[in-house]
Amino acid sequence: MLYTLIRPALFSLDPEDAHRFTLAGLDLAHRIGLLSLLPRATGKPVHVMGIDFPNAVGLAAGLDKDGAHIGALAALGFGFIEIGTVTPRPQPGNPQPRMFRLPVADAIINRMGFNNRGVDNLVQNVAASGFTGVLGINIGKNKDTPNEHAVDDYLACLDKVYAHATYVTVNISSPNTQNLRELQKDEALDALLSAIKLRQSELAQRHGKYVPVALKIAPDLDDAQIAAIAALLMMHRIDAVIATNTTIARDAVAGLPNADEAGGLSGRPVRAASTRVIRELARHLKNEVPIVGVGGILSGDDAQEKITAGASLVQLYSGLIYRGPELVRECVQRLA
Repeated sequence: MLYTLIRPALFSLDPEDAHRFTLAGLDLAHRIGLLSLLPRATGKPVHVMGIDFPNAVGLAAGLDKDGAHIGALAALGFGFIEIGTVTPRPQPGNPQPRMFRLPVADAIINRMGFNNRGVDNLVQNVAASGFTGVLGINIGKNKDTPNEHAVDDYLACLDKVYAHATYVTVNISSPNTQNLRELQKDEALDALLSAIKLRQSELAQRHGKYVPVALKIAPDLDDAQIAAIAALLMMHRIDAVIATNTTIARDAVAGLPNADEAGGLSGRPVRAASTRVIRELARHLKNEVPIVGVGGILSGDDAQEKITAGASLVQLYSGLIYRGPELVRECVQRLA
C-alpha cells in the first residue's frame, strides 16, 4: 500500500534518478530496521544447482550492478540476489537518456550498456556487505573488447568473483552491448562454454569449493537456436540457464510513447516470449540442466506460469518497479 502511494512521485522523476533515490531509501530503511516490518510469506525451500535456496524467488541482475545494496534488497524477502552485470574494467555505459518507462504496458526499455564500476569494486562491496545468503554474480565483457577476445573478459571476471559468489551467471544476451548476442551462436558459444568450464574446474581446485555457472540467454531465439543452445548446455555440463534477458521485439508495445527507443524491452510484454523459451528449453533439456525463469513476472500467477513451463527458480526486476515489495511476498506465497 505504501509503495502504491509513493509510486506516482517516483514515476515523476527521471527513471535513473528514481532508481538511485529508491535504492538510497531502501538502504536507509534497512539500516534503521524498517524493512524488517514488511509482511513476509513463508517460503518453500528449493534445491537447485546443488544450492539450498530459502525460496524460489530471486532478484534479477541489473538492479544492483555494483553490489552496493545487497543487504537492503535481500531484506525484501528474496530467496536469492543476483548482482551485476559487472565487467573487468569500469565503464560508464551508453549516453543518457537510456531508460524509459511504458506504464500503460507495465514495461521498461533500457539501453544502459553494462554501466558499472568494475569487478574490483564489486568484489569490495560484496566483502563489505557481510551477506551470507545465496548470491549470484552476473559477468559480462567490456564494450570495447572485440568478440574474438570476449572470453578473456569473462575469465577475468570469473577469476575475481569466484570466491565471493554462490553461483556465477555468464551474460551473453544483453542487446545493449554491440554484437554481444553473437556469442550465443554455435561456434562462439561452444568455445566460450568450453573455456568457462575449464576455468571453473581450475578455480574449484584452487578454492576448494565448486561454484555453479549459469548462462543467461535472450528471448529472441527461434526453436532451432534454442535446441542448439540446449545441446551445448548439456554437452558442457553448464549448471543452469537463465531465460530470459530483455527483448528487441516491439510488437506488444507498438504505438506507445517511447516504444521506438533503442534497447531491451522488459516487463509484461516479454512474459509470453520468455515463457516460450523456458518451455522449449525444458523440452530439450529433460531436467538435465535447471532453468531460472525471468521476464514479465508481475503477479504470483506469472511466477507460477514460469515454474509450470519448466523453471525451477524465478527472478524479478521490472515487476518490482511497477508492483513494489508486495510482488516479492505474493510470488513467494504463490510458489509455496
